[in-house]
Amino acid sequence: MKLTCIIFTLFLGVMAAAQAKATPFWGAKAPVPYETPTQNLKHGEFTWAPQLAPEGPILVVVSLDEQRAYTYRNGLEIGATTISSGKKGHETPTGVFHTFLKDKDHHSSLYHNAAMPYTQKITHDGVALHAGGIPGYPESHGCVHLPSEFARLLFGVAPKGMTVVIANKRTAPANVDHPPLLVPVTAAGTASDTQRLAAFENYRWEPEKMQEGPVSIIISGYDKRVIVLRNGVEIGRAAVTLTDPEAPLGTHAFVMTKEKDDADTQSWIGLGITGHMDDSNRAPDPDATKRIHLPDVFLHDLTPILAAGSTLMITDEPVLESTTAVHMSVLSSSADDTATASKM
Repeated sequence: MKLTCIIFTLFLGVMAAAQAKATPFWGAKAPVPYETPTQNLKHGEFTWAPQLAPEGPILVVVSLDEQRAYTYRNGLEIGATTISSGKKGHETPTGVFHTFLKDKDHHSSLYHNAAMPYTQKITHDGVALHAGGIPGYPESHGCVHLPSEFARLLFGVAPKGMTVVIANKRTAPANVDHPPLLVPVTAAGTASDTQRLAAFENYRWEPEKMQEGPVSIIISGYDKRVIVLRNGVEIGRAAVTLTDPEAPLGTHAFVMTKEKDDADTQSWIGLGITGHMDDSNRAPDPDATKRIHLPDVFLHDLTPILAAGSTLMITDEPVLESTTAVHMSVLSSSADDTATASKM
C-alpha cells in the first residue's frame, strides 16, 4: 500500500512538471518603465505601477483598435499592456462586463485543452482575459490575450466582479462627482424625499431576488429604460425621461470609486466609449447624464445599495428583449446572461 502511494505521488509530480513545461510563457518577463508611452510598447511589453493607487476598485479598458489594455485603480492608471484580441470570425465582443470566474491554471474545454493561465472569465460562452500569444495582431478565438507576467500581476490584485470595458477605441477615464442623473431632485431643483409613484410611472423593485454582489445599472436611450442588476440578477427597472430625446446620448461607462462623503457627493470615474451604432465619429459628451431623469422613488431605493465598484452604463443601444437586434454585450456577469430579458 505504501509503495502504491509513493508511485502515485511520483506520477502526480511528473504530470505536474510536464504540464508546467507544456505551458508557454508569453511576452516580457518584467514591466518596462512606467513612463514608456503606450504606443511605444513592443509586442508582449507592458507597464505596471500599482503603488500609484494602492487600493480602490479596478477597471480594465481594452481598446481593440489599439490592441492595448489599460488598468485603472481608483481612477488612476496603474498599468498598460499590449494584447491580442479575437481574429476575424471570432471577434472579441464589445461592451461592459464583470469577471465572474478566476482560475490560475485554466485550460480550454473547446480548443484541445489549450493552456489559459490566469483566466478571468467575462462571458458564459468562454470569453476571458488570460495569458496568451501577443503577435502584434488579433489572433485569439475571442479572448483577450495578455503577456504572461502582466496576466499574473493583474490576477493577483483584481477581485472577482472587476469591471472590464471592451471598446473599439479608448478615451481616458475622467473623475466625476456624482453623475447628475443619480441625484434625486424635485422639479424645482431641490432634494426630493418622494416615496410614492406618480400615476404615469412604470416601476419595479425586487431587491430580495439578489441581496449581495456587484451592482450594475444599464440605461438605454433607445428603450428609455433603466435596468438594475445585482450579481447578474435583475432586481429593478423603471422608465426614464430624456431631455431632447432625439439627440444621441453616446456610450458611457462609470465606476464608483467612493461612496457619499460629508458633502453628500459620490466619486466616480467615467469613460466615453465609441464604436457603437452611429457614434463612431462623434466625441463622447461628458454632460450626457444631465439629460437623463430617473423617477425619484426609484433613486430612493437604488441609492442605498450603491457601493465602491458599482457600474453605470449609458447607451443608445436597445436592451429590451422586444427591441434588441444589434449584437453588443452591454453587461455580463455571473448570472444567466438572459437576466435582463423580462418585459416591463
